[in-house]
Amino acid sequence: MQEILINSVKEEVVFKQLVTCLDGSLAKKWGENTLDFSNGKGTGTIRSISFDWGVSLLDCDIVLNEPTKISFKTSQISPIEFIFISKGALQYQEGANSEPMNLERYQNIILSPKRFSRKTFIFPANIPLKINFIRIRKKEFLKKRNNNVSYLNDLLLSVFKDEDSSFPYAHSGSYSLRIADQVKALENVYESGIIRTLSLEGRLYLILALQLMEHHEFEEKEILPESLSKADIRKVHELAGFIVDSISETLTIKKLSDYAMLSPKKLQLGFKLLYSKSVNAYIRQIKLEIARDYLKNSELSVSEIVYHIGIKSRSYFSKIFWEEYGMLPTDYRKKLKEQKL
Repeated sequence: MQEILINSVKEEVVFKQLVTCLDGSLAKKWGENTLDFSNGKGTGTIRSISFDWGVSLLDCDIVLNEPTKISFKTSQISPIEFIFISKGALQYQEGANSEPMNLERYQNIILSPKRFSRKTFIFPANIPLKINFIRIRKKEFLKKRNNNVSYLNDLLLSVFKDEDSSFPYAHSGSYSLRIADQVKALENVYESGIIRTLSLEGRLYLILALQLMEHHEFEEKEILPESLSKADIRKVHELAGFIVDSISETLTIKKLSDYAMLSPKKLQLGFKLLYSKSVNAYIRQIKLEIARDYLKNSELSVSEIVYHIGIKSRSYFSKIFWEEYGMLPTDYRKKLKEQKL
């Protein structure tokens, strides 16, 4: 496992050290720093932009060739980090002896490490990662007129006002597609000059507001309509197994909602978060995968397979099989037999 050690919290220093360690090329435009690299360490782009009052964005879109630790060791007060992962997952560890904390896709994450502690992000190998870090330096942000941090709940307010960072804080909250949509919009800002800078700053603050809102609702034991709790995610995982076991039955949204004890909206959100598909699209995919397995490993006729996967029309099955695999079920089985000869 390779390790990159960063010895500063200042954005420009952090970025220069990343450029050196990843052996990439640096470009600067409109106040943004962009690092591109493609070598034995991996490929990808990292960009950084800083705004007034201690607010900055570090955006990573990378694939690393080996597991990598990026560790921050400094006597300076670390910023509060609002993290959102659009693709992949990683781990976070504070200190040398603590258990790593899993940071998952679409999960709202807020970190504020204790001063002098070593904070480490552990990146997996050969997995595409898309991660946004919104970093807030507390002392600078508190000087901002109308910062309104007093309206935060007591827990997060204490994090913002703990000027010496005497205690650590870590929040791994609900899973939110609404935040994911805004992060995606942040990536799709194509304007130049002042329009680009203002657009980025405005969207960054909107994402930050949504992350603070999720934190508030999480601590109040409420879940936003666009969010899912860990318990909800577990239910969707379990439901995937139920779908496989019940594939010959008619699986309606209502039936699945009742089984999982989730509302239809949360059910759809869960499948979009975990599988990037609607419930019905996921069921169709599973039916086709099971049908393909029957075609390969059984002597069942196509009509019998259609019955076993709960599809009433053989012609419809042939249609969706063609759309997915580019051939008819009978041709697929024939091709498999020819390959065995």
